[in-house]
This record gives sequence, C-alpha cells and structure tokens, in this order.
Amino acid sequence: MSTARFEWDANKDLENRDKHGVSFAKAQYAFADPRRVIAEDLSHSGREKRYYCFGKVGGGILTVRFAYRAGVIRIFGAGYWRKGKAIYERENKIHR
Repeated sequence: MSTARFEWDANKDLENRDKHGVSFAKAQYAFADPRRVIAEDLSHSGREKRYYCFGKVGGGILTVRFAYRAGVIRIFGAGYWRKGKAIYERENKIHR
C-alpha cells in the first residue's frame, strides 16, 4: 500500500462517517489486505468504471467503492456491509 495514492471528497467523507461510521482514511486499509477482492461495479452507468474492494479492516470486512484515475484510487463510499462480507468469504473460500 505504500505506493498507492488515495483521494476523496472531504464532504463525502463526512457524510460517509455519519451514515456508515467509516472514514475514508480507514477505508484505505481494505486495499492492504493480501486477501482483498476487487470487483467491477456493474450497476454503475457513468462514464468511468467503478469498482469495489472487499478487505479485512479491524474486526470485519470493509466494502469500499472506488474509481481508478491516472494512478490514484478515488474513494466514493465505504461500509461494513453483509453483501461485501459474503463476497469476500466466498472468494477466499471461508466457510462459517
């Protein structure tokens, strides 16, 4: 993660903290998980591709929505969501 660069909108970060209890600064750590899962956001219909990163942060699996722009990861949202946890566990063959 030392070579990765991240950015985000400060107002969206505050909104995300209020709504989901996760700062974008913390969300960066999902990318450091060696077992992280990256998936394309197929429901996004904008001009650029969007992705999800599912990675272990703290005691849970964090889902981070982002875009990759000229070598910079732009974070749009993050939270501890059941669907992201299920994808992470399925892809890493974790059985509960």
